Amino acid sequence: MAPGERGQKSVRQRIRWVSVHLEPEVFHSFAGKPDGDLPEALQHLIGDPNREYYVRLGQSTPAMCIALRQILHCPYQGFTQRMFLKSKVLELMLLLLEEADIHSGNQLFVDLKPEDVDRIHYAKDILLQNLQNPPSLAQLARQVSLNECALKRGFRQVFGTTAFGYLHHYRLEYARQLLITGEMTVAQVAQSIGFARNYFTRAFCQKFGCTPGVYRKSQEARHFSLGSSKNSG
Repeated sequence: MAPGERGQKSVRQRIRWVSVHLEPEVFHSFAGKPDGDLPEALQHLIGDPNREYYVRLGQSTPAMCIALRQILHCPYQGFTQRMFLKSKVLELMLLLLEEADIHSGNQLFVDLKPEDVDRIHYAKDILLQNLQNPPSLAQLARQVSLNECALKRGFRQVFGTTAFGYLHHYRLEYARQLLITGEMTVAQVAQSIGFARNYFTRAFCQKFGCTPGVYRKSQEARHFSLGSSKNSG
């Protein structure tokens, strides 16, 4: 949606929902055992016996949007699909908890001036224009005329994640799109986003549940299957 269209939705616009349900026992299991104690800051999530569900309304961060798109466009089937979706649900839960922690006051929030917001968006643009060799946080702060602390705090406030957390998500999502086109080798994709091949493989596998090579082959097989179906039709 373009900036000028924000808030204006067509009556024909398609809306898709992602609904995730976790039993309290699953949430407790992360404390080490099903009846394990949760940290005090998280007790409100399941601490009210009169409330069947915990619901939080708010704006999705860029990192959340990436995870949601990956859930909606899962390229796997069967067991691999279940593993992939489980990993994305856990990632979403982490992002929601991080966001709840920020709004609970554990992070210092300040009123940002419009010109500071512009500088933070400019910082984001600089990062995305320099995927292969991004500036350090100190260099980035100097380029946008903010001190380093203000940039760190403001970036998280505007985008819901750190500057280099945002960059990391973008690099891997961009790499995934490049792998789908099939026009580059895995090594070339890694180079295009500024990652060493081995690190790229580990980071991609951690985020998408498989290696870049396996993901690329799955996309090639999927396109071949779709092409065969059209020809047979």
